[in-house]
Amino acid sequence: MTNRLTENNFEEEKKKLTPDKGFDLIGIDYFSEPGNQLYLVEHFEMYQDVLNAKKERKNPEEYFILYKGAGGEFFCR
Repeated sequence: MTNRLTENNFEEEKKKLTPDKGFDLIGIDYFSEPGNQLYLVEHFEMYQDVLNAKKERKNPEEYFILYKGAGGEFFCR
């Protein structure tokens, strides 16, 4: 049950942080309370720019990219 709650918290946080336009680089703070573990690192207008910024991080696997698709659906990479 705890894993499910954690997944639901992450999904809700992702939706809150997803920009209407452009791309957000998001980090995870594993020491924060569930529901407040994700934080905005930086916003970008171009996908290539946010992808490069993620790759330049010390531990790129600890960051992800949030954006909305053309149909308003949420994407996380």
